[in-house]
Amino acid sequence: MPLRPKGQRIPPLGEADAVSEALYAKRQYVYPRQVHGFFANWRVAMVFATLGVFYILPWINWGPGRQAFLIDLPNRKFNLFFWTFWPQDLFYLTAILVISALSLFLFTAIAGRLWCGYTCPQTVWTEVFLWIERRIEGDRPKQMKLAAAPWSTEKILKKGGKHVAWIAFALWTGFTFVGYFTPIRELSVSAAHLALGPWETFWILFYGFATYGNAGWLREQVCLYMCPYARFQSAMFDKDTLIISYDRARGEPRGSRKRGEDYQGKGLGDCIDCTLCVQVCPTGIDIRDGLQYQCIACGACIDVCETVMGKMGYPKGLIRYTTENEMSLGKPRKIFRPRVLFYSGLLAAIAVGLVVAVLLRVPLDIDVIRDRNSLYRESRGLIENVYTLKLMNMDTEPHTYLLSAAGLDGLSLRADRTEIAIEAGEVVELPVTLVVPPESLKSRSEAVEFRLEAIDNPRHKVVEDARFLGPGGVR
Repeated sequence: MPLRPKGQRIPPLGEADAVSEALYAKRQYVYPRQVHGFFANWRVAMVFATLGVFYILPWINWGPGRQAFLIDLPNRKFNLFFWTFWPQDLFYLTAILVISALSLFLFTAIAGRLWCGYTCPQTVWTEVFLWIERRIEGDRPKQMKLAAAPWSTEKILKKGGKHVAWIAFALWTGFTFVGYFTPIRELSVSAAHLALGPWETFWILFYGFATYGNAGWLREQVCLYMCPYARFQSAMFDKDTLIISYDRARGEPRGSRKRGEDYQGKGLGDCIDCTLCVQVCPTGIDIRDGLQYQCIACGACIDVCETVMGKMGYPKGLIRYTTENEMSLGKPRKIFRPRVLFYSGLLAAIAVGLVVAVLLRVPLDIDVIRDRNSLYRESRGLIENVYTLKLMNMDTEPHTYLLSAAGLDGLSLRADRTEIAIEAGEVVELPVTLVVPPESLKSRSEAVEFRLEAIDNPRHKVVEDARFLGPGGVR
């Protein structure tokens, strides 16, 4: 969207104060009216779905004593149901982040800010805090009346009770958040005995305070001033993106009237100017002024307008999800367009690649480190190279592995042991020596490989390349 509409003049210096006031206006507290309808039901469903996953997931175990979802930073591992990922698996995390970004681009190109309206943590937790506020202080008119009233025992009890409930819910949220990094059952026992460690205490309070501040106090201010997505969302829009729009051709001019009154004879449109669409908006905007970056596409204005139109006996859809082409030019909606197909194809390719890579992943790693003190040594007519192998079992169960080497004629491996028992998640360092007859070396540097295979599961096998150096220096 252009920064300044065509033909709009630049305000002279004398109007600088007015411009500054518009840019840095004092906050007008928003009291969203509760609304019921199709999109409101979807928002409630998404609140239960997203928060249900957040609060329940850390309590699920996968196997005895193993938390199904745990980011174990001290042990440098990540449990994801029957998988365990390690720092060596950073590729998978990168792929997941790319998929998340592409999904956001795809959904935005198709239907605008669906993420903001239904699944953004700020939106979801704010819905819960608004619900608590309504349970204690009442609906919108009662909240506004209470805020304007002088301080009294009733006001102190209601305001204080609301904040106590907010803080309790925020601390529970902080506790659950830390439960994704510290086993939550151990964390709950420590909390019950008031024996939490300093870091657990800090992060519970920090995340609880962030939830309390963002969802309880800042609310729409996060969407208006702190969220970067609101600023660049228009770059992903086109004229076929579904957005919430007010049908000006049908609704204008606005005006109040009685049900059944001949309003068209008075030259009025379908909008009765009830302002309910403004009252239900969680960011306090007037959708009738056109699409604005503050709109989070929650659909509350659609629900309340549909209710009003039904009561007045008018056709529904005065405010609706539509596209710019459909609204202004009457063109049909077009979902499958180049950018959508591009995002979909790229997303599908990366997702399939990630699934295949995870399914074919071998939970075993071997790292080869050459002895830097000597490139090679001669002993009893043979050439020796010394290495240190780091063997890591990335499986959830212990295994015994067989170590071998190949790549040159007459190659033999000398080590304290070639059958190595490694516990789940354990890293074993093993010094080894490769020995080769001089006649097997065709050049100064030859390719060899180390092979590590689980005795009880041949699928757990990994091969790591290395170089064997001989007389005459390194090529």
